[in-house]
Amino acid sequence: MRSTGISYLLWLLCLVGVCGIHRFYNGKWITGILYLLTFGFFFIGQLIDLILIPAMTQRANRREQMQWILVQNRGREFSGQCYQPV
Repeated sequence: MRSTGISYLLWLLCLVGVCGIHRFYNGKWITGILYLLTFGFFFIGQLIDLILIPAMTQRANRREQMQWILVQNRGREFSGQCYQPV
């Protein structure tokens, strides 16, 4: 599970010129590379990410949980029962 606190600590690396590391940590490789090459979209993107980091970390954790569930259920047959809302 990824931590919001660690994401914020990685965000602080932009103050020494290494931007986008928090995006790599949260599984956003493409924007991580863009942030690294453009100084966090000229630091504006870095400031916006201060607000977006909690949701970004939560999404990454949810994605990781779904992958784990899929791996655990791989090989099991479908029972034929479907959930149908009333």
